[in-house]
Amino acid sequence: MTFDRHHAASSGSRSAGVRRGQYSKAGMASEVTGLAVVSAAASVALAYARLATSRLGPGIPRLAALLPVLLLLPVLPFAFSSIHLRTISAFFLVWLCGFKLLLLAAGHGPLHPTLPLVRFVACAALPVKVRDETENEKQQQQQQASRSSLPSGFLLSYAAKAALFSALVSVRCYRARMPAYAVPVFDGAHVYLMLELFLASAAALARALLGAELEPQFDRPYLASSLGDFWGRRWNLMVPGVLRPCVYRPVRARFGAAAGVLAAFLVSGAMHEVMFYYITLEPGTGEVTAFFALHGACAVAERWMARQQGGAWRPPRPVATALTLAFVTGTGSWLFFAPVIRSGLDKAIIAECEGMLAFLERAGRNLAATAHLV
Repeated sequence: MTFDRHHAASSGSRSAGVRRGQYSKAGMASEVTGLAVVSAAASVALAYARLATSRLGPGIPRLAALLPVLLLLPVLPFAFSSIHLRTISAFFLVWLCGFKLLLLAAGHGPLHPTLPLVRFVACAALPVKVRDETENEKQQQQQQASRSSLPSGFLLSYAAKAALFSALVSVRCYRARMPAYAVPVFDGAHVYLMLELFLASAAALARALLGAELEPQFDRPYLASSLGDFWGRRWNLMVPGVLRPCVYRPVRARFGAAAGVLAAFLVSGAMHEVMFYYITLEPGTGEVTAFFALHGACAVAERWMARQQGGAWRPPRPVATALTLAFVTGTGSWLFFAPVIRSGLDKAIIAECEGMLAFLERAGRNLAATAHLV
């Protein structure tokens, strides 16, 4: 197994240039075909889910009716050969959509069979925020305006993050020469920007087509002053948005808040193992689950200490932020990134990023040339 991984890593490194060159031709055509197939299959499956749940009440019969959809969704991401598209589609369909359908089977939101078909499918397949009628009426004019154009602040932020992500990809070859303390910071920034750019693209699409708002995925996680602040209020907020009603609240009701927190982190770790399978296509090692179990235990201890102190003393916010980020990046380098780096797939991921950026650059030049000719 070790030889195979190193061989795959070295082969991936040697063929990176070839992959980058093919990204705009056969590879791009294959991914577009995969996107069409996955979109069509997911839409049909979710239309069936809406129809079935409209005729069945919450409970076992509704869950049984949704079972074919829950079995289909994990298969769909394998239509992509791209690591990025395979993993992002797994995050949307297997994790978020799967958990939303489980909540629907129990009669809880955010999905409801009375939603219009297009909105039901969008809310299930994407991290789309469903607004209640009162809020929709209050914001109708703002939404109508937002459909025609995106806020300038969003565009500027998106452009800045895209430029920074491009810069990180360009200097990735120097990662091995970086000081040990800089590597986890570099990897964390790469993951954060990559996720935010993908999710911001989905947000722009949903905003343009439906006028619907995505749940905010990030709220400046680099300002987090505690683990609870980082995981619960700032990082990838759609995940706690589905873990709270699915895991935390039921466990808390029976065993207390600490058990609810630990259960939510353990389920998050298990689902991250599933996501990592879509990246590496190898069975999980348990390291990612250990990462989240560790953070869950520390988050519980953090809350206990805060209650014991009664808010009498807390470190200054800059110090608390530095300690929080150091703990997250340090343990992330130790446990979270280890499976991908050890398999050598980090090189393939960077090669895909470089190919995507090169494709976008060529497309931009061609579009500019066409506009100039016109």
